[in-house]
Amino acid sequence: MTLTDRLDRYLRTAGLEAVWFARPNSFAWLTGGGDNVVDREVGVGVAAAGYDGDEVRVVTDNIEAPRLRDEELDSDVAVETFDWHAQSLAEAVAEASPTPAAADFDVPGFESVDAARLRQPLTETQIEQCRELARDTAEAVEAVARNVEPSHTELDVTAVLRQKLEGRGIATPVVLVGSAERAQSYRHYTPTDAELGDYALMSVTVERNGLHVSTTRAVAFDPPEWLMERTRKAARVETTALAATQAAGRDGGTAGDVFGAIQDAYAEVGWEGEWQNHHQGGATGFAGREWIATPGHEGEVALPHGYAWNPTIAGTKSEDTYLVSADDVELLSGTGDWPTETVSAVGYDLELPRHTVLEL
Repeated sequence: MTLTDRLDRYLRTAGLEAVWFARPNSFAWLTGGGDNVVDREVGVGVAAAGYDGDEVRVVTDNIEAPRLRDEELDSDVAVETFDWHAQSLAEAVAEASPTPAAADFDVPGFESVDAARLRQPLTETQIEQCRELARDTAEAVEAVARNVEPSHTELDVTAVLRQKLEGRGIATPVVLVGSAERAQSYRHYTPTDAELGDYALMSVTVERNGLHVSTTRAVAFDPPEWLMERTRKAARVETTALAATQAAGRDGGTAGDVFGAIQDAYAEVGWEGEWQNHHQGGATGFAGREWIATPGHEGEVALPHGYAWNPTIAGTKSEDTYLVSADDVELLSGTGDWPTETVSAVGYDLELPRHTVLEL
């Protein structure tokens, strides 16, 4: 089903004449990767893309229109312009749109749209873009990871990671670098001036063309004796989540069903209740997580789609982005040049080679 097929069905079911998207991820989704961001601290971009059952068109001000036409949008996308000093984007969209309509930002008189539901599953074009992004991301992260030293600080490594990724046109909304001490204390190891010490975790969630992928790599210099074992167990939980995702997608299950399998996996590997210390991830795509699984979560498990599960066990983490379809569980964020260990899912017939700790 194409994007416009999905939107046609949405408009018909909701009784609407048009729908508009100004939040960057959904603007990119509808325009095939167009970027409407100038200020990344603002949740709404400088342009809105709309669909009225016939065509996709964009509304923006006279400052942004030339750049969007030249660099961000296909030539067949009409761009309607308003004077930057005369109206707000919301006012311009309200004036340009047939009604009734919906939007993913605040437009007076418009309904709200749940864009995440429309963005799943990924299309074939989006899947290929996601493969390229994930491969580029893994190459950049692994290149940095191979060259860190115990005396490097978390901030040192963060700076190099951002440079490597941004140099490939990849935005870096989340870059976490955890030294041995802080990775054992915190699940979100936001970088500080702490030296890496005995080992380190590097976790990123990145974006290009609106699409997101996540990955984590661990390196060790003088690893604690439990590091490999806990990493292996976290990888078993992750593999279980992927198997449960595939089963739920095929059988009409929910995100809550997958979460139940995750809870069971933690108990099986000897860490019952560990899931309470950190969220476990979920569907990715046009957001870092389109949804995060929780107990009883009723979210749909769409196939084929990207999933990034990120179980943690006391100082360790296992995380990559996978494309899960009815007949395959495909690693996207890999290079084939990092040590792996094959682990089995708990309660499912699935084995995967999972990234493990690189000893330097």
